[in-house]
Amino acid sequence: MLKEFREFAFKGNMIDMAVGIIVGGAFGLVVKSLVENVLTPAISGVFKVPDFSNLFFPLDGNDYETLEALNSAGAPAIKYGVFINDFINLLIVAFALFIMVNYVINAMRRQQAAEPAPPPEPPRQEVLLEEIRDLLKTK
Repeated sequence: MLKEFREFAFKGNMIDMAVGIIVGGAFGLVVKSLVENVLTPAISGVFKVPDFSNLFFPLDGNDYETLEALNSAGAPAIKYGVFINDFINLLIVAFALFIMVNYVINAMRRQQAAEPAPPPEPPRQEVLLEEIRDLLKTK
């Protein structure tokens, strides 16, 4: 059973999948950083809001200056600014996947379809029969 598991775990597809998951996780971190450190401040500057993550609606009726103050008080709130950040993150990931699937993978498929497959070699017995036929023709 251990041998079967080892064969399963170290197949090429499993290793490729593991690499894909690790790269996907790193890509998620890059996108999160892009949203939080580049896009959100730019959009916030246009709308004159200091930070999307500081947009919230406290449900206890009190006023809180920042999200940190709200969280430290343990007050319930609708944190729609965090939702906006996560939604922008989703849009960027979805767009990146769209580009990858639509352009890269489809281009590879078109290239493979454009290259004709070489004709399969005839079986060995047919080759021998053709050689015998050609020898008989010469006699």
